[in-house]
Amino acid sequence: MLSAISAVSSRSMRSSSFVVVVAIELWERFGYYGMQAVLLLFMVRQLGMADAQANLLMGAFSALAYALPVVGGWVGDRVLGSRRAMLLGATCMMCGYAVLAVATVHIELMTLAMALVAIGNGFFKPNAANLVRRIYDGDDAALDAAFTLYYMAINVGSTASTLLTPWLQDRFGPAVSFAACSAGLLFGLCAYTVRRSRLRHIGSAPDFAPLAAGPLVFLLLGTVGAIGTVHLVLDRPAVARVCVWLAALSVLALWAVIYRRAAPAQRPGLRMAYMLSIQGMLYFVFYQQTVTSLTLFALRAVCGDVTLDGATLFHMSAGQFQALNPIWIMLASPVLALVYRRLARRGGDLPIARKFVVGFSLVTVAFVIWWLGALAGGMGRISPWIMIGAYGALSVGELLVGGLGMAVIARYVPAAMGGFMMGSYLLSMGVAMYIGSMVANLAAAKSSQQALGAGAYAGLFLVLSIAAGTITVLFAILLPLTRRWDRQHMLAGV
Repeated sequence: MLSAISAVSSRSMRSSSFVVVVAIELWERFGYYGMQAVLLLFMVRQLGMADAQANLLMGAFSALAYALPVVGGWVGDRVLGSRRAMLLGATCMMCGYAVLAVATVHIELMTLAMALVAIGNGFFKPNAANLVRRIYDGDDAALDAAFTLYYMAINVGSTASTLLTPWLQDRFGPAVSFAACSAGLLFGLCAYTVRRSRLRHIGSAPDFAPLAAGPLVFLLLGTVGAIGTVHLVLDRPAVARVCVWLAALSVLALWAVIYRRAAPAQRPGLRMAYMLSIQGMLYFVFYQQTVTSLTLFALRAVCGDVTLDGATLFHMSAGQFQALNPIWIMLASPVLALVYRRLARRGGDLPIARKFVVGFSLVTVAFVIWWLGALAGGMGRISPWIMIGAYGALSVGELLVGGLGMAVIARYVPAAMGGFMMGSYLLSMGVAMYIGSMVANLAAAKSSQQALGAGAYAGLFLVLSIAAGTITVLFAILLPLTRRWDRQHMLAGV
């Protein structure tokens, strides 16, 4: 009886701890995706930036935002503690959004604000996820369910903000939309402060030790230095480009070192992880179009009125079309989960490599839809239903490719190498996003060409369709090889 009461108490404690982390995660994603929905439009419309310059700045920012968690996770584990690092990250991001609001008047502050957000994301992202893992440590079934809810919170926050902030930008100006991002995260921090006692027993080792003055001063100076360095990188496109290529070389070098040091029995799993990580990386080249070329396409070539049988259902502005991605993910996730369960009951569960091929085939379908729509639109605008349908295919593809990247590392990489491989995977995602911004510049318009209509984007979408189709075919051909490597990995029992 006592053990049953203890088990219920333990579940209740874990649930209350989990709710605290999920709540601040929701508001953090509210701020980040709300900012992302309006930032490119602010650069192009309010600042008059050329498409190419704005796309590459967004690419450098995205690359840094995904690469910096490699360092932020280490700081949380070894120096500051996961809870403290998460709070530092949220505070930096909140300040970054507030500085962006000021930057609408003082333009010189924009890249400093973006640096604050990127550094904050580096601290927040890995440490919030680490707290969830620690809450459910030792209970794999509960951990899987928790991360499903955690991922849902991300999409709830991003959906709400990507619908709200473009509306605020159109009606009250960009300063109000950036301020709303800051206010949302401030609310999340206040809620966390009220309920932080529920996390007092959760964290990495440094969370339970007092911070010595020396390391604290060193950490704060390091953070200020990192913000200044990222500001410098974002302010100088040539420096950003060099950093991205150095990161790409670092990933390759890290993979070579890991493979060379691995035992023979570990190498088939590593080969699988490398191949599938490359596929996951390639997906983010296409995903980056949602915050670059597809946002500008929506601005210049898509009708905002969503109609049915002549009746207007609702209106969507250019930035709000980004909300279609999390909406489709929330709609498709339970359907995919049901399909997986039914396949498992019949003994026909799809291997990850095959899911990646199916996912890329859907990415191909998405860009074929956009290509055909752009051709049909010519000098005019296309129906928003084309965006809705294409985003549906792209988002389900994300669930099958982008959403399984972490699972690849967990399944095929030995635990002792997991941290290095996770870091290299995040770096590769950052590199892919910068490359995606470079690809988006195939349709970059000069200021005199911004009214050319949908047809101006047909060439870009055709290139992306062919690239996605080629990737699909190539990795379908390699499926027998992945089956062999997977079988060797299973037999090795690593």
